[in-house]
Amino acid sequence: TQDVFYDRGDVFYASIHEEGLYPDTGALDETGRGDGEGTTANIPLAAGAGDADYRYAIDEAIAPALGRFDPDLLIVSAGFDAHRHDPISRMRVSSEGYALMTDQIRTVTDEIGAATAFVLEGGYGLDTLAEGVSMVHETFDGRTPVSDDDDPDEKTESLVAELREQLDLS
Repeated sequence: TQDVFYDRGDVFYASIHEEGLYPDTGALDETGRGDGEGTTANIPLAAGAGDADYRYAIDEAIAPALGRFDPDLLIVSAGFDAHRHDPISRMRVSSEGYALMTDQIRTVTDEIGAATAFVLEGGYGLDTLAEGVSMVHETFDGRTPVSDDDDPDEKTESLVAELREQLDLS
């Protein structure tokens, strides 16, 4: 997906993913090229990142970048392979974490007035995939998620600060 939009200034692309899993793409310093400079945001989190790390990345990097870009439409490529019970995952996102992220996205899109669509991307455990999709649907439909009190990892905070600097999100 990144490669499709990397040179375009009319599409903002963001990805939160596990560091080192993307084949030759997904690095923090990949922020777009030409007309697309500054319209790509990659947040390659360390293995073991969980709800607080993902939520911090959305609050501190993706939400401000979306606010500046001011899209008419936000398409979320909803991957559930970061779930803590996914058979190939090394990430620690909980089912409630997906609900919390959905609530964050809903808040951001309400603030900027963008329409939102979710597209199923991935997940390899059928039970966790079904539960994750259900959580996203119920939350987007009005369910209030249960908040956690966890703090993001220091590595995540540092990574997000570096991305904010690269995208000039002061």
